[in-house]
Amino acid sequence: MTSNLADLRIQIDALDKELLTLLNRRALVAEQVGEVKKREGTPFFRPDRVAQVIEKIQQANTGPLKNEHVAAVWREIMSACLALESPVAVAYLGPAGTFSEQAALEFFGTSIEHVPCLRFVEVLRATAAGSASYGVVPVENSTEGVVSRSLDLLLNSPLHIVGEISLMVRHNLLRLSDSLDNIEVVYAHPQALAQCQNWLTNHLPHVERRAAASNAEGARLASTNPAWAGIASDRAASQFSLHSAARAIQDDAFNRTRFAVICLPQTLPSPLASGKDCTSIVVSVPNRPGAVHDILVPLKNHGVSMTRFESRPARSGQWEYYFYIDLQGHPTQDHVKAALADLQRLCAFYKILGTYPVGE
Repeated sequence: MTSNLADLRIQIDALDKELLTLLNRRALVAEQVGEVKKREGTPFFRPDRVAQVIEKIQQANTGPLKNEHVAAVWREIMSACLALESPVAVAYLGPAGTFSEQAALEFFGTSIEHVPCLRFVEVLRATAAGSASYGVVPVENSTEGVVSRSLDLLLNSPLHIVGEISLMVRHNLLRLSDSLDNIEVVYAHPQALAQCQNWLTNHLPHVERRAAASNAEGARLASTNPAWAGIASDRAASQFSLHSAARAIQDDAFNRTRFAVICLPQTLPSPLASGKDCTSIVVSVPNRPGAVHDILVPLKNHGVSMTRFESRPARSGQWEYYFYIDLQGHPTQDHVKAALADLQRLCAFYKILGTYPVGE
């Protein structure tokens, strides 16, 4: 028998009440978990535990909800429950409306204390000083490669990486009108300008491009002058009441940015092995023939896959370099442990930047 719309709405209302009752029961248990964690002095937020819970829920899902939507719902539920235990303060490149903020919200959920910062260095400073428990910084873009400023800052920081999230980046041209006419200046973060350079050259060839501290700051500036435009997200458009004069203007249709989640080791030690882990290290080697080749040999000998290899100048004036390497696996695994031990003996400088579950 086919139900009418009124009957179906009554069913939904009843189910919503049941869901609310169950969610509040979960929240009460979460509060008890928080009390136990306080007594034991254990971390309130554990990204590996969040990943485990979501994976179990997805395995139990029989539809019609898609697994990615189930994951988003459960991340919000866990975020809200965590806020009852101990609100998580997260630092990111601000102001509101940046992709860094979006990455923070997608990783932690929306029930966080926002700590927007004007520069990357301030994100690390706030996290190291304790005014934020965690920081979120971009480390790599699929179009422009590594975010060198983030790598340089992590080199000498006491912070370590405990998580990552990969964000699909859609750049929009935002301004006070929905037209491409009479634009004199386009503001955006240098990375965004680089990611949209072909579109800008083809569609706005004579328009001046100016760097802003963040895309959201570029959007804010665009909101102050009808002849200015900014490159930013839908969130920034809403934040500053701007029109999208052109959508998805990034040169790469599948443009993604990878963000690292960082904190002090005393805030959260390195997560336990999950079976899908990444270990990020930075090394330097003596300046001699074959030195770079030599540091790759232990990885090959022990069967450890390398997923990223980047070089950055050491700024010593001696043409020396630091090498940033991402490895597949966890240091507690025998083959990874052996490879790292052999590698360390070859290095003039060696540091593990973090070990963490691989993001989606």
